[in-house]
Amino acid sequence: MFRCWGDKDKLMRDYHDFEWGVPLHDDYKLFEFLVLDGAQAGLSWSTILKKRENYRKAFDNFDFEKIAKYGDDKIEELLNNPGIIRNTLKVKAFITNAQAYIKLREEFGSFDKYIWDQVDNKPIQNKLKGFEDMPSKTILSEKITKDLKKRGFKFVGPTIIYAFMQAIGLVNDHLEKCFRYNEISNLSS
Repeated sequence: MFRCWGDKDKLMRDYHDFEWGVPLHDDYKLFEFLVLDGAQAGLSWSTILKKRENYRKAFDNFDFEKIAKYGDDKIEELLNNPGIIRNTLKVKAFITNAQAYIKLREEFGSFDKYIWDQVDNKPIQNKLKGFEDMPSKTILSEKITKDLKKRGFKFVGPTIIYAFMQAIGLVNDHLEKCFRYNEISNLSS
């Protein structure tokens, strides 16, 4: 059985086999991935996955309504939490993003509607032969980034947004020979 990546690490393998690329429509889970992909900037996904449970505890299970109200005391608590990436810009960005997320939801009804409208509610099915074919960003990730930044989001560059798109199933970037490619494609039809 061939898988794209994750063979050497159980956490990465489980993420690849059960989560990566599965179309996601829950606003709280979508916010979680938006935060985690932002946290990844400059780091490996493996590092973030190992800290995922710590992030869930530290950030109130990614409850954007609670996060939007975080003040200086909570920021200090987060910056002293060894279980997460203690980067001031990232921590403050996640609070700003929670506030922007709420406004975006008010405008569109849900973040799910906003993000899935970007692909007319049908995931992009790439046909990648190898990793050299996998883009780090696309015209669509650049478009979404531009719009999110206009709405006040931080740590949402085109590469971060493309990783987010892959994670939530907006795009199927499993390699064609990967056992998950067809499974994910079938979820999208």
